[in-house]
Amino acid sequence: MKAKVQVVIESEHGQLIVHDVATITRTTFSTGTLGLSLSEGKNLLQHLQASIVNQQVSEWLRDTRDCPICGSPRSLKGHHSLVCQTVFGKVQLDSPRLRHCPCEKADHRSFSPLSKRLSERTTPELAYLEAKWASLMSYGLTVDILSEVLPLEGQINTTSIRRQVERVADRVEQAMGPEKGIYLEGMERDWGKLPRPEEPITVGIDGGFVRGRDGKSRGEGHFEVIAGKSIAENDSKCFAYVTRYDEKPKRRLYEVLKSQGMQMNQQVTFLSDGAENVRTLQYDLNPHAEYILDWFHITMRLTVMRQMAKGLPGEEDPKATEKALDHLKRIKWYLWHGNVYRALQAVEDLTWHLDCLEPGEAQAKLFKTVEDFERYIHSNQTNITNYGYRYRNGERISTGFVESTINQVVSKRFVKKQQMRWTERGAHLLLQVRTKVLNDQLRDTFEGWYPEMKEAA
Repeated sequence: MKAKVQVVIESEHGQLIVHDVATITRTTFSTGTLGLSLSEGKNLLQHLQASIVNQQVSEWLRDTRDCPICGSPRSLKGHHSLVCQTVFGKVQLDSPRLRHCPCEKADHRSFSPLSKRLSERTTPELAYLEAKWASLMSYGLTVDILSEVLPLEGQINTTSIRRQVERVADRVEQAMGPEKGIYLEGMERDWGKLPRPEEPITVGIDGGFVRGRDGKSRGEGHFEVIAGKSIAENDSKCFAYVTRYDEKPKRRLYEVLKSQGMQMNQQVTFLSDGAENVRTLQYDLNPHAEYILDWFHITMRLTVMRQMAKGLPGEEDPKATEKALDHLKRIKWYLWHGNVYRALQAVEDLTWHLDCLEPGEAQAKLFKTVEDFERYIHSNQTNITNYGYRYRNGERISTGFVESTINQVVSKRFVKKQQMRWTERGAHLLLQVRTKVLNDQLRDTFEGWYPEMKEAA
């Protein structure tokens, strides 16, 4: 069997143009010869794409040859080649250079209409695919998978993929409004007139670390990434940024909340680990916001101190460990019920108990940890609530859902399996594309930039 594939193009003037695209030959019949092979399909698409693109360019150039003022044909100065990257392979185009008509007012004597029209040499759909897959896997694997299923062998590489991600992220960043100190909208007297809001929005924020490119060893050169998740009634969205690079962290979080329909009369609950850079991030975004110190981080610190207390020597006081554990139990109970005053008193009792013990390595380490814990509670005392009451009423008290977000947004792409070292800028820009993909917003973003993508879908 021999099958010829042709493309028949009908011009706007009704002329039929036929191009031979491929010839498929089959001499045997089996599962392996059934239909088109992957290589044949890629070859077919590449030749079909080239035929259609060249005809599009030819007709457009013919329509733009004449002067728009007097209608006289512009004279030809020369030709040069122009390469355009498409989903189905590179297409080399003939780009004529025309002289301006004497009746045209121009800064230059000649111009290339095709170069001016195709200012971007990568089609939107290819840019979308490159950015999407590069945010989900390494640049090398992105090159491999796109080259495997599309006719792009030898046409893309890790550098071009990385630059494409950065271009997309830069465009997303430029579209974001300027940073402000306060994001409260309207007047307080008007907030009560707003429609009744939906269920409260819960926002969890936490941090992680990414290995920096400038580190000289595995223990050096890490920088912090803040990531979080906002959960509305029927929607959840994540966000992330590099703390030392991002200049619009509060704007970033505000845009996420607005995309979920946040109103000024809607309750928003922020859960965080109490770090200084996180505390300042969540303020002045909503007048009905509630700020809660994450119970998980409190219990994590208490658990560490319990383990350290079990190592206290008992020569001088056989009940040293038992007393320390009892103090820690009281501290936890007071904090669980939101009694910060009594909790700090119990912490002070514990420090007195440790101070009376015989000095030693275990005692010194626990004493320092308890002092750090006291400062931690004191700094975040306004954000400590009655966790027991919230828990019994089915309200969130912990950022456990954010731990999974850190793993999904940061660890899977930057830390665990990808042994790359990152610049702060490179990591930040990739995070913006990755969160767009995880929030299922990247396609909508591209369709906003290129409406033709929505029409062709």
